[in-house]
Amino acid sequence: MVDIVVTGYGIKAPGILDKCSFLNVLENGICTQSILKSENPAQGDLVAGVIDEDFLELNKRSYARHPRAVRMAIAAAIDASEMANIDYFKSQRVAVIMGTSAGAVLEIEQYSAAAFNLKTFPIHGVSLVDSHTFSNSVAEALGLRGTAFTITTGCTASLDAILIAKQLLEAGSVDACIVGGADVPLGQWTINGFKKIRALSTATAIENAGVPFSKDHKGFVLSEGAGVIVLERRQSAQARNQKIYGKIERVISRNEGQKLLRSDATGKHMLEVFQETAGNTKPSYVNSQALGMELNDQIESYILKETFGSEVPITSIKGMIGHTFGAMGVMQVISSLLSMEYGIIPPTIKTKGKGFEHMPIVYEPTYQAVSSVLITAHGSSGNNACLLVTNK
Repeated sequence: MVDIVVTGYGIKAPGILDKCSFLNVLENGICTQSILKSENPAQGDLVAGVIDEDFLELNKRSYARHPRAVRMAIAAAIDASEMANIDYFKSQRVAVIMGTSAGAVLEIEQYSAAAFNLKTFPIHGVSLVDSHTFSNSVAEALGLRGTAFTITTGCTASLDAILIAKQLLEAGSVDACIVGGADVPLGQWTINGFKKIRALSTATAIENAGVPFSKDHKGFVLSEGAGVIVLERRQSAQARNQKIYGKIERVISRNEGQKLLRSDATGKHMLEVFQETAGNTKPSYVNSQALGMELNDQIESYILKETFGSEVPITSIKGMIGHTFGAMGVMQVISSLLSMEYGIIPPTIKTKGKGFEHMPIVYEPTYQAVSSVLITAHGSSGNNACLLVTNK
């Protein structure tokens, strides 16, 4: 099997627009969340991860008609492609694979009233409900004419996108892949939806919202964001003297076949995926999906204990930036690449680990050599995905 390596990346998240700002957040355990003011007083304000930039103009081109999530995906993809010098490859030999969960739900919500009047219906209305807009727009912005896929598997979408990209590269179908995810889930539809099932944190103090690994807190923090990495075969990276940031060792994704909005409470399905992804590797740490939801965090505790006991540290970056749905997996990958390059395990902030005292949770920035990181992601209706990235 050929080695699939990362040669570039880009990220847009709350308080984070590039490598340096992301590293600063991770090193110092900075919470970049804020208070999202509600237009309806009856709904109340909400702690959320909000990006201040609008990304309406990128590379001197207007993207005003593109959904906000797509604009963020393009911005992250531009950064990743420049870092990887993607122009080296023939445009038809570069694939674009983007993952999303909420899609353009924000714009669909905004234009919902106009949809029933042909005169007021936006000319770009069709593209708002077409998830292919994500991958197609990234490809167009970068001048690429290869394979383009959009993956809509919820919170595991960007890890699923990486899985497909790895398979395409191993098969020799393409020479490079622009792969990642983007989501802007801060509309009322998403907020009310997760409030309805009591999954969203309703705490009004930032330090008490979306607290990983804590029985004293409940619910996660919604956040917008985008992350993109560039994958290629090791041979091509070495042939053109391109810096390699990490190797995608293994990615496994499976669905439990559960009913709508359900997932396996025993954690046995996630355990299988976790252990198969780890293989014989004892990672430097686990970059966890834990986000403040009781069942998900308990499953994270279970799979760690069953596999490594207390020998492998675990951390979650979601107390800092919140949960970005389909973009989260690739953002965890990028944070892991920074860990390996700079020798740091980022802290799990906000929590004191109430109810998880037995776990080797990293509470403070820890400087040490990092050779491999195991990344976890869960999705509603039973999607489980794990990825192992190494510095080999």
